[in-house]
Amino acid sequence: MTKYIFVTGGVLSSLGKGITAASVGTLLKHSGLNVGMLKIDPYINVDPGTMSPLEHGEVFVTKDGAETDLDIGNYERFLNTSFFKTSNFTTGQVYSSVIERERAGGYLGQTIQVIPHIVGEIVDRIKAAGEGKDILVVELGGTVGDIEGLPFMEAIRQMKHDDEVAGTFFVHVTLIPYIKAAGELKSKPTQHSVQELRRIGITPQMIIARSETALPKTFKKKLAMSCDVSPDSVVEALDAQTIYDVPMSFLRQNILKPIAKELELGELNPDMSEWDSLVKKIVQPKERVVIGFVGKYLALKESYKSLTEALIHSGAHLDSRVEICWVDSEEIEERGAEALLGDCDGILVAGGFGSRGVEGKIEAIRFARENKVPYLGICLGMQLTLVEYARNVLGYEGANSIEFDEDTKYPMIYLIENFIDNSGQKQLRTHTSPMGGTLRLGEYPCDTKDGSLLQQAYNSAKTIYERHRHRYEANPEFREALESAGMIVTGESNGLIEAVEVKDHPWFLGVQFHPEFTSRLQSPNASILAFVNASLNATHEA
Repeated sequence: MTKYIFVTGGVLSSLGKGITAASVGTLLKHSGLNVGMLKIDPYINVDPGTMSPLEHGEVFVTKDGAETDLDIGNYERFLNTSFFKTSNFTTGQVYSSVIERERAGGYLGQTIQVIPHIVGEIVDRIKAAGEGKDILVVELGGTVGDIEGLPFMEAIRQMKHDDEVAGTFFVHVTLIPYIKAAGELKSKPTQHSVQELRRIGITPQMIIARSETALPKTFKKKLAMSCDVSPDSVVEALDAQTIYDVPMSFLRQNILKPIAKELELGELNPDMSEWDSLVKKIVQPKERVVIGFVGKYLALKESYKSLTEALIHSGAHLDSRVEICWVDSEEIEERGAEALLGDCDGILVAGGFGSRGVEGKIEAIRFARENKVPYLGICLGMQLTLVEYARNVLGYEGANSIEFDEDTKYPMIYLIENFIDNSGQKQLRTHTSPMGGTLRLGEYPCDTKDGSLLQQAYNSAKTIYERHRHRYEANPEFREALESAGMIVTGESNGLIEAVEVKDHPWFLGVQFHPEFTSRLQSPNASILAFVNASLNATHEA
């Protein structure tokens, strides 16, 4: 049977529950255990797929095509494994399932209530995610006391007494504020948060204390006593130079000792030597490279969480600090590409939806192409690569994507109505299809062209597998004209154009897929690693 570690948060949001959960998970995995991860989101949306990135940060896409919370990305990056749609569920999914079953007569006429039906559905989903695992680490989104989180709290409380559960351990992440005027750390917010948990029926066995200041021994002892945990179960979580140092910090504080004791796991000795080496290269690298990151959701950098982390992974393996020069594509439209990108060693144009800032991205692509700057275009960045080439090399005035101009004479990017999804099922999508769930999502194969930059990046692999999240496709009608003019298709997936490159350029690649979704600290994505390496080589040549 599976054992469960539940991670809750108190006082306020954004304390780092996801990093805490991922850190505990990776330490357990490096100890030789089979570890699963689960993020529960109390919001009523079915999934974050239709949310603005400015609302909730990045939408992460799993291998099997689920649009999930960005914390699933943290789990994959830390545990160096792929998780699936069962690793994330929301209030919206829970209620949808219960209501659908009720409509079908599945409850035999019962009155449907939060207890037992909603809570029972939550417990069933948690158990399903933990099936076949030694341990499932469960992160509960939100903050203790939130109305929408109460059914989930009741579910994990009930699991303490479940005969199908081998053991439970409750971790509470909370804030220890420092009051500058008084010159004191304050434990009262944590005490109140723990009291709220107890009122619900949950007694945490470990406190992860988020603080900007180290906790004195006397304070930790006071905190342990007031929260009714053992002194070795109060773990500091100070601000770190990199999130990847958090597992090492936890390990130095023997975080696994109380967990192993309570869950009867025996002595745990994780092998973190490779991890520690990579962290040191992030903190004190030998080299430096500047990447111009062209996007349009820059008000919230977490909109590009996987991509920024992927650059860090590549930097660690190249022993180089990747400095990101954030460039708003709308600002390029006003000031020009050279003014904003002229000092960058490489240029990356990220994905996105909608017409805002598109012309600025096109200008950035033109600057990279004409000035021989290493370039990587991802998803929309790849699509606009075709638009830029059509306009400025082929002379197709007004060339565009039909996403932005339905009446363009040269629809370089179009909407393919019939396609095969990643489970092999035929799908139909049109301009009037609902927004949610009508994208091409998840992992697809991509056949690479011999001798291409793409194939070289992936160690000469003939077929690679990467994840997608997009609605529009490159129009094959213009392929012959593009290739005759020097733009080569170097990646294809079931007849769809997946990657393009430009002749007579040191390193120029546009990919329809999202390579950042498969990048991890211990195994960086191949195309992003190759791009950063090309940019680093450009600095040496300069």
